[in-house]
Amino acid sequence: MELLLIRHAQAESHRFDDAARVLTEKGELQARSVGEFLKKNKLLPEVTLASPLIRAKQTAEIFCDVCGLDAPVIEPWLACGMRPNRAAAELKAYAEFERVAIVGHEPDFSYLAEWLLGCEAGGIHVRKASVIQISDVRPPSQGGYLQMLVPAKVHRAVSE
Repeated sequence: MELLLIRHAQAESHRFDDAARVLTEKGELQARSVGEFLKKNKLLPEVTLASPLIRAKQTAEIFCDVCGLDAPVIEPWLACGMRPNRAAAELKAYAEFERVAIVGHEPDFSYLAEWLLGCEAGGIHVRKASVIQISDVRPPSQGGYLQMLVPAKVHRAVSE
């Protein structure tokens, strides 16, 4: 499986209920840029999974719409606090797909990427609206190959 880790786009900085934080105008543009980048580079996922938190769900819905993809599947295990071994175990249910996108949060995605790639903790930081492509992921096992890490600034410039 090829795994695309997409961190949610920019959201409101504060709200009493963290799960209800929505994307800002900039965040909506970032999510569109993710979709344009994936479409232009023929990196469309067969299925997109998203955290139930509003900012991740909105990011996934926007880029799926831009790409003409089915709506994202909301997965509770992608909420804040996801652990790499849990993610790998849950991804096993999607092993029949060649390319899977997951939309979620930090520091969870850094931990997952480091775990899959066998990196030391603190070696990867996933910025908002970044896309990480890891190939040869075989859930629930550890392992994979980093193909790219594209921050929002770069995919926005490439898509223009």
